Amino acid sequence: MSVVINTNTSATSAAYNLAASNSMLQKSLNRLSSGSKIVNPSDDAGGMAVSMSLSAAARRSGAVAANIGNAVSYLQTQDGALKVTGKILERISELKVLYSDVTKSSSDKANYDTEFVALQAQLTANASETFNGVTLFSSGAALSVGVTESGSNPVSIASRDLSNSSTGVGALTASGVTSLGNSAVTLSAITTAISNVATMRAANGSEQSRFDFASELVTVNKANIEAANSRIIDVDVAAESTQLARWNILVQAGTAMLAQANQSAQSALRLIQ
Repeated sequence: MSVVINTNTSATSAAYNLAASNSMLQKSLNRLSSGSKIVNPSDDAGGMAVSMSLSAAARRSGAVAANIGNAVSYLQTQDGALKVTGKILERISELKVLYSDVTKSSSDKANYDTEFVALQAQLTANASETFNGVTLFSSGAALSVGVTESGSNPVSIASRDLSNSSTGVGALTASGVTSLGNSAVTLSAITTAISNVATMRAANGSEQSRFDFASELVTVNKANIEAANSRIIDVDVAAESTQLARWNILVQAGTAMLAQANQSAQSALRLIQ
């Protein structure tokens, strides 16, 4: 091998290797400090694209889960109103039996009627209850709640008209019905109203049950999507810390060898002294 001064191939090679090792060291430091395997798009362009898609899907699944939770809260509020309505009807049925007591005077019956009218007002108030501005009881169309990311196969919350005279309690709150002695206020009518409320509560409970299972499925799917995304985007700290130690040693070794390579040209001076 010839001894030259102008060209130091050993130093050039050592500098190249040092630069490469230092670049990998910086990349490893960036990965560990950010916790992400893909710091720059050039690290894994395809993986980054897939990760963005999975991340968006996970966020949409989270939004679906929130919507389902709100639907359950709506149904729970509705069931609370139905539960209170049932208690009111129980009290009205009790008042009706007491009203029919032959020992009661007209004044006593008037007192019962006073409570009956007050309970009627509360039944009407229950029928007009809302949840965040959305009517709990109406004769309108069913509410549709998406339980999947795409919105396909939505779950319907059936409309329930509490003030309806045949399927609700409207027969007891009709205009002109202000006394327990009214022909419209019979034990049969009260029992029918109680049965209607019980049917509504049963349907409400079945819808809540389905939403619970739908919520569980969405939660599981979201967790699996996040796990898949993690395998693409998240850095393996144990493996990366090993690489960090490797590149750190190579940078130190490369620095030392570059210093040695820069000194090798001085041997030519000894030949001309």
